[in-house]
Amino acid sequence: MSDKDLLNNIKKLRELTGVGFKDCKLALDGTNGDIEKSIEFLRKKGIAKASKKMSRTASEGLVLVSEKENKVSIIEINSETDFVAKNKDFISFCKEISEINFFSLGNLEKLNSAKMKNGIPVKDNLVNLIAKIGEKITIRRANFFDNKNGFNFFYVHSAIEKNIGKIISIVTLDGIVKGKNDDIGNKIAMHIAASNPLAIEKDGLKKETIDKELEIIKAEITNSGKPPEMADKISKGKIAKFINDNTLLNQIWIMDPKKKVSDILKENKIETDIKVLKFTRYKVGEGV
Repeated sequence: MSDKDLLNNIKKLRELTGVGFKDCKLALDGTNGDIEKSIEFLRKKGIAKASKKMSRTASEGLVLVSEKENKVSIIEINSETDFVAKNKDFISFCKEISEINFFSLGNLEKLNSAKMKNGIPVKDNLVNLIAKIGEKITIRRANFFDNKNGFNFFYVHSAIEKNIGKIISIVTLDGIVKGKNDDIGNKIAMHIAASNPLAIEKDGLKKETIDKELEIIKAEITNSGKPPEMADKISKGKIAKFINDNTLLNQIWIMDPKKKVSDILKENKIETDIKVLKFTRYKVGEGV
């Protein structure tokens, strides 16, 4: 192989793997210039480098959304530090992953096996990126909202670019008439991002969530010295407030504290009642 061919192969290998000049040359020398075998060689080396980092906590990163024909996908990709979350290579990787996530319908197994523009599967590009950047990076969670029922709306909070931010919410509404009351959808999505409801209504709250909160409330009241009979009465009021504060339709509307979200939906009715079919809210690092 001529020096010119070697340099061209090194350049190509660097573009495919993101690995440095020296390691690429070493891989090509050891595989007689075979690009595919060199990629395998570097993958193994990348895996060795990356595995040392996988025990760390990755709670920074980005949330991204993709939208086409009212279908919406969302994905959270984490890094260890906010510094890396602003890295051009990381952001570029996240953007491409977000597009793949859309066509993978929010299925992480399909996404990880899908090939990126360089012809290498997502999971292997992830390993290469970890080895290159030097931090743990994880594709944490994903979701997909189809357009079979209702209209989808989303809101990006703390956006660093279009459709990329630190908090993203998506909501599906029925009863929307395009061009007449669809602006309420964006406002509901914004409300969800700000107020973080756990469910649409009470029956959507997990029993263990309510039981745990009730246990905490009763313990607080008992520790304050209130008699048991009074504790039961007070706890009922407090748990009712907890349910209202954490269910979307019962929450106080962020743009008017005198109204609830359910009131706003009634006010914006055109032909049929506006119903919240489902929603999700991703905040970077939440629960990590």
